[in-house]
Amino acid sequence: MPFGPHPNGSGDDTPATDRSAPASGVRATVPLLEPPGWAVAQRALFELLDHAWRRFERDFTGPDGRLTYNDRLTSRDGVDDFYEVFFNWPQLYLLGGSGDLLPASERHWEGVTRQLTELHMLRDEFERGYDWFHQGESLLLLYFLCMAAPERWGERALRFAELYIDPAKGNYDPEHRVITRPHNGSDPERTGLFDGATYPWLPNEAETYGFPLDWLPEAEGGPFPLSADPRLGDQMRDRMGVGDTALNLAAAGLVLNAWILSGEERYRDWIVEYVGAWRERTRTQGGLIPDNVGPDGVVGSLLEGRWYGGHYGWSWPHGWHSVGHAACVAALAAATVTGDDDYLSMVATSLDTLIDRGKVMPNAEADSSLPSKWVAELGPDRHTPTLHLPFRHNDSGWFDYNPATLPVPVALWHHTSSEADRARLERLREADGIDWRTVRPFRAKEESGHEKAWFAFLAGDDPGYPERILTAAQAQVRHRLRRIDRYGDLDVPEPDIHVWQQCNPVATEALVQLTWGGPQVLYNGGLQQARLRYHDADARRAGLPADVAALVTSIDPEATTVELVNLSPGTDRTVIVQAGAFAEHTIAGVRYTTCTDDGWIGDMYDYGHTDPVVSESEALCDGPFLTVRLPASTRIRLTLRLRLRTRTPSYRTPFDTSAGRPIADPKSAVTKGESA
Repeated sequence: MPFGPHPNGSGDDTPATDRSAPASGVRATVPLLEPPGWAVAQRALFELLDHAWRRFERDFTGPDGRLTYNDRLTSRDGVDDFYEVFFNWPQLYLLGGSGDLLPASERHWEGVTRQLTELHMLRDEFERGYDWFHQGESLLLLYFLCMAAPERWGERALRFAELYIDPAKGNYDPEHRVITRPHNGSDPERTGLFDGATYPWLPNEAETYGFPLDWLPEAEGGPFPLSADPRLGDQMRDRMGVGDTALNLAAAGLVLNAWILSGEERYRDWIVEYVGAWRERTRTQGGLIPDNVGPDGVVGSLLEGRWYGGHYGWSWPHGWHSVGHAACVAALAAATVTGDDDYLSMVATSLDTLIDRGKVMPNAEADSSLPSKWVAELGPDRHTPTLHLPFRHNDSGWFDYNPATLPVPVALWHHTSSEADRARLERLREADGIDWRTVRPFRAKEESGHEKAWFAFLAGDDPGYPERILTAAQAQVRHRLRRIDRYGDLDVPEPDIHVWQQCNPVATEALVQLTWGGPQVLYNGGLQQARLRYHDADARRAGLPADVAALVTSIDPEATTVELVNLSPGTDRTVIVQAGAFAEHTIAGVRYTTCTDDGWIGDMYDYGHTDPVVSESEALCDGPFLTVRLPASTRIRLTLRLRLRTRTPSYRTPFDTSAGRPIADPKSAVTKGESA
């Protein structure tokens, strides 16, 4: 990772960089006198989270890591609800959470896996057969464990990916380039969509989401109760229980994880083949992704030619809420393994179709099927007219209008940094009747939802956002600690297994945005996006060192800016900055703040100090890592010039060796001055 300094050539009064031998890092020399509020709040959140996860573990889990649960599971649903509880625990470790959080997360995966095996929900540690809306949620915990400890979790991840790339496993048909059924997994005998005579659709769910096959006339002899309606029995099984669905695209995240772990081209080839087939179907459909493909590889062949109506598709039950996320997971996977961002077009053109059909209305008057989501996220602005997009489509046209959600368009923009993807966000902001700088203290199931305010901050419109989002995160953690007090002794019945998710006190969205410069992970099976990550050089582990806070204020590739602060009054810290979630970017150069004159301290009998004189230096770089030495009570602002996606993504760390030498040597000699 050596890089050589060079004159800054700016023509101003900023001093040129020291022309000494190439250095392996930089050293903070700007004194920390008045700690910024965001830095103090960030470290306070880390401390609170460390207390909170231990409380949850104490009250809701057993010695082997399983959740305290004495009931049974009576349907195919439920696996995700056990794993989701811990999905962001190893993510918190990667951010800089406590060192024992990683083994705790591993213990909970192991315990829950044994528990679900005993409940007959898993086979060979993997979901027997269910849709990828839920499987994607289940696998987030595994993906973060692979990120944190690939040497321990790689074997499982590769074994799970084989279920899809090996046609002999029964999940994939390479001839027609389809995943063979909506419910898929480790048990090829688990076919259809349900185990009984009819789909177990509860009356309140039917009222909220409607009938899966609403275009079919009621069979002779009706009306039938839900438990006996043929449309929810043989018709649903035969028309929706076989063939491919857009939701299966989320399986590309599992295969991408295997490719990052192994580098084997066959994983890349599968993604290119499978996602490429869906890209072609989207183009044939005029830029709107279809949601179903028959076993013959033909869109709509089981639904009388309809491009909509598949399982967890455009018509039922969630529309764009599920289709868009799965498609985005897959498109990002394909773009990552090929370097071809055109794969993202199938998501972008579908999203633009919805935006073009948007309507301005108060959410309180919309036909949204997700009202509880918006009560918390919008608060009093539920009555404010704002842009709503249609999430669903059936024979009657577009319906189910919801406020524009940002996880997908932000994921596209974060990946490409293109003007087109940024312009889409600006267009959505301009059309929104609600101020994007609004921050409300809610925690959605996906542990996201504050992308609008984060975007406003990155646009330079809201410098107070970091402290407000950290305060909101504190509120959510403390709220959930009270939930733990209330429900910690509950003998959880099957209908209430979501109580664990509602009590999970680990809140990572704010830390992901502020420290990594990335959005929260796409919840239905995505892999993490980040401009930067960090490693503690002294502890030789992932995450920010103790006492160190980080704030990313820009994610433009030419000026990705982060401020690092060492709040400790007596302990030096060394942090290694990594470019990208998977070290996939290259740091081409860095401009950083310096203070070489200690005259600000004053003379022996001065009663105060003067303002330190801060200037900037520059250095060339050419690698994914930059070592930053932070003496006690210092700060440094780094403006990094990144070359995006110029390196093969991997789970390597700066402590891995190549040809017997560390990729980055955190123990390099540090000399007095700007660079070391």
